[in-house]
Amino acid sequence: MPTIAIDQLQPGVFISLENIGWMEHPFLLNHFRITSEQQIGALRRMGLTEVTWDPAKSTAQPLLKQVAQEEEIDFSAGALNALMNSKRDRVERVLAQRETLARCARLFEQETTSIRQIFGSLSSRPGDAFTSAKAMTGRLVGGLINANSVAVHLVNLKTPETGLPNHAMNVMVLSLLIGKTMGVTEEEMKDLGLGAMLHDVGKADVPARVLRNPNRNPAEEQFYRGHTGFGIKIVAAIKDIATSVKNVIACHHERWDGKGFPNGLAETKIPKLARIVAIANRYDNLCNPIDPKMAKAPAEAVALMFKEEGAFDPAMLRAFVKAMGVYPPGTFVSLTDGSVGLVVETNSGDLLRPLLMIYDESVPRSEALLLDLRETEAKIEGPVNPRSLSAEIIAYLAPQGRVDLYIAPVR
Repeated sequence: MPTIAIDQLQPGVFISLENIGWMEHPFLLNHFRITSEQQIGALRRMGLTEVTWDPAKSTAQPLLKQVAQEEEIDFSAGALNALMNSKRDRVERVLAQRETLARCARLFEQETTSIRQIFGSLSSRPGDAFTSAKAMTGRLVGGLINANSVAVHLVNLKTPETGLPNHAMNVMVLSLLIGKTMGVTEEEMKDLGLGAMLHDVGKADVPARVLRNPNRNPAEEQFYRGHTGFGIKIVAAIKDIATSVKNVIACHHERWDGKGFPNGLAETKIPKLARIVAIANRYDNLCNPIDPKMAKAPAEAVALMFKEEGAFDPAMLRAFVKAMGVYPPGTFVSLTDGSVGLVVETNSGDLLRPLLMIYDESVPRSEALLLDLRETEAKIEGPVNPRSLSAEIIAYLAPQGRVDLYIAPVR
């Protein structure tokens, strides 16, 4: 990019400070459009005489070079100090945001460990297992039910764990999110969480070679479809399990158009909670398939689900999209300044301005910038297909390649 003198800057000129480094300047981004004389004063106070600029992204042209005049008093120190103080405040908020994401990752791992233990004791100690499942679901629902808004966090696991516990956790999070959006009652939310957690317990009785085979023959497909019945058999020993929970296990593969299994139920004959879990289950299977090479980006998964006409309750599918937002967690996006980021958190109170992790090769991943779009004029230009990004960007922003989610009330 060409360079211009600091004295030629004016609001509307788009500049880059990438060669300086994010921690060495007071601005929120390395690339930005000048919006005030205060910013120009801060650049001058930094000792810069020129910066690179992008004519294509500028909305104003640089000023013509001025003939030297009598030197003015330099008042830029205050401007720089104000920006540096603001930057320090932002750094502190970034650290707090990073800790929130790390805490969500720890909670996700704790909950999946609990689910693994619940699954392991369902056959030998069904009552104790169900008590633990209810306690866990109650914790999640209790925080959500009266919350004005809900945050959905992308979880970065230390290891790319797969299997039923992670799937159960994701489906439970997504199901509760849909339920919250639809105004489901607290008791129904608890049953929804339990049903979502237990929906695939019957897969424990299906051989791995069948589960992992994308091209099952008719006999294998029939065996696979039997997991709904196997699940009902596993929970049969639980005395106080609600019918609505059992119906989620039995009916989460039914389709709105009646072409699902095991009973070919259609439309509202499919139990309500099972219709919710069907959407959450499909989304997680698309984003986190057994074969990672088949994974869909969140936006791709949503688009595909809309194309699967007749599969889902239309009103519930719209509620799901409303809850997840235009850019669901795990979506790669490009910004108007040319940066690439990953959506790591959405807030139901402001879905158009999520929290992003920004790719910057000059910043270690452990210190990656978290950009809250509610605090900046930067905007998302649109989603980016991860297959169009370099391996370096993918490894920086999404090293595990999974879309694991945790949900929490916004305080």
